[in-house]
Amino acid sequence: MNDNGTKGQDRLYQDLARNLIEELATGQYPIGARLPAERELAIKYNVSRPTVREAIIALEVQGMVEVKVGSGAYVRRLPGSDDLPGFNVSAFELTEGRLLFEGEAAALAATQVTDEDIAEIEKLVDEIAHENNDPGGTEQADRKFHLAIAKATRNTAIYNAIEHLWDLRATSPEAALLHEKARSANIKPVVDEHTAILNALRARDANAARSAMRAHLAQVIDSLLFATEERAIEEARRNAQAKRARYSQAT
Repeated sequence: MNDNGTKGQDRLYQDLARNLIEELATGQYPIGARLPAERELAIKYNVSRPTVREAIIALEVQGMVEVKVGSGAYVRRLPGSDDLPGFNVSAFELTEGRLLFEGEAAALAATQVTDEDIAEIEKLVDEIAHENNDPGGTEQADRKFHLAIAKATRNTAIYNAIEHLWDLRATSPEAALLHEKARSANIKPVVDEHTAILNALRARDANAARSAMRAHLAQVIDSLLFATEERAIEEARRNAQAKRARYSQAT
């Protein structure tokens, strides 16, 4: 297999997930066994580590593996004869689609946006900052921000398409799981990136709005790539500190 980045990544991770399911079915990894490390699987199948991560998430969604942060993926159940690999929209595939659609939507919105639209979008940037400071906060303001820009295009078809992409973020198990992992790793919407989009819209600069939106969503992809890895590193650090504390008390 050759990994060509985000292009074709959906096919690559599905191929890898199918290979892993076949290995589970043949008994190569019994229940309770730990799958090879991410790096080992990447080398074995000649794919990137993000592709491995997506494949493991697909198996996790189907209940075949359990991912223990700071430890790895463990076999939870073996596939039965009736099990078929089922794949939904992945978080990376979804965000890549958003990058294409929302980048152009921002450019169009810059030519159509009203002062009232700008005031609403600016308010939503403030709400994003407020939600980020709330430990129990959601990302509803982020969704409203992007849909407000879609609305500012004055094009119902564009608005409906972007709204559907955002709905998929919650309804696709793979996408929802990775976004939950990102949230647990304290990855939140970046206010400065949203402010850059707002400023481009305020200037009625279509090219700047497109660039700012694409830069923002490219950063979202990067954040998702490292969400589980960062979470594992933090968990490992806490475990190491706890062990040192126990050892110091024992002595």
